[in-house]
Amino acid sequence: MTSVAEPSALLALQRATHATLQILTAKLADLDLTASEINALAILADGRGRTISELGAAAGTRPTTLTSVLDRLERRGHITRGARPGDRRVVVVELTTAGRQASETIRRTLSELESRALAGLPAEAIAGFHTVLRALAEVSA
Repeated sequence: MTSVAEPSALLALQRATHATLQILTAKLADLDLTASEINALAILADGRGRTISELGAAAGTRPTTLTSVLDRLERRGHITRGARPGDRRVVVVELTTAGRQASETIRRTLSELESRALAGLPAEAIAGFHTVLRALAEVSA
């Protein structure tokens, strides 16, 4: 009798991420956004402006990679980029009214999906999951 080994944590995380992105893309299809654009708007949903470096760190993306995402979001009227008061060399990304509306829809959809996915799991399991995610993020930093 052979047993099937559990997939590695990273492969399981990759599959879960892919499935989550498919669900989000389908649920948010009316917004006509890419996964990267959804991620950026979700990070900005708290209404706090961020520098491109801060946004890149929160998204797990290099600022140079993020630039094309921000270009698209700016063209579509979801964000503005402007100089930080007192330091014109620093660019701050902020949501527009349209961006706030889209980000609220994204935040609500993420919250609903997370609630459905984690319903019934004990708090210790969820805390352990967050510990694993932090450890993986620290290894890649």
